[in-house]
Amino acid sequence: MRLMVEFTTEPFELDGFPEHAKAARRVVDEAGLAVSVGPFGTSAEGDAEPALAAVTRLLRETLAAGASRISVQVSVLDERPGTPVAPGPEGSEGGDKQ
Repeated sequence: MRLMVEFTTEPFELDGFPEHAKAARRVVDEAGLAVSVGPFGTSAEGDAEPALAAVTRLLRETLAAGASRISVQVSVLDERPGTPVAPGPEGSEGGDKQ
């Protein structure tokens, strides 16, 4: 399974990269994830185990580096890189209907 992790760290600083942002980027780079930086956040894509391990490390290291807020979204990808899995017949809530 492949995952896409999208994240932002705050507080934002317009005059440079804060230490918490540098820590977040270092973590996803060291995890070997494919990284894309956008105007509102960063996304990193890779296999599930390294991606999930990177999320845990990202939370710990960015908080230690001064982040006051971290937003994280994790999406399961289908076979095509960068494409989220479409919701199944159970709807967007997911889960089993037992």
